Amino acid sequence: MISSDISIDSINAMGKGTMVEHLGIEFTEVHTDGLTARMPVDHRTHQPMGLLHGGASVVLAETVGSVASHLCVNTEKYYCVGLDINANHLKAVTQGYVYGTAKALHIGRRTHVWEIRIVNEKQQLVCISRLTMAVVEK
Repeated sequence: MISSDISIDSINAMGKGTMVEHLGIEFTEVHTDGLTARMPVDHRTHQPMGLLHGGASVVLAETVGSVASHLCVNTEKYYCVGLDINANHLKAVTQGYVYGTAKALHIGRRTHVWEIRIVNEKQQLVCISRLTMAVVEK
């Protein structure tokens, strides 16, 4: 699965200059079967009513799942791209941080399927997402 010698700093460096950096997403933990990142709930991620935007939750989910997939393949031979994502938004958040954790449901040769659970600072489930990644030869 995910190599234990991957550093958080190297993972966070991949997001420099991208939407990941713009939204303030930071990776916080690497697990053998997944990855965790946090995202602030602030002016960058709010919808007009002052709540966490559902699209921002989907960005967090796809970011965590996509990077986790990337860490499971030989990047000299393959790259991973999103094929399908869905999300159910379960609880409103107005401030603080949300944490997305991707866990592998299936790691195949050509597809990966991830479950991403997004929780608030009280560990309450905010969003549940499933991401399917295509593994493509370079």
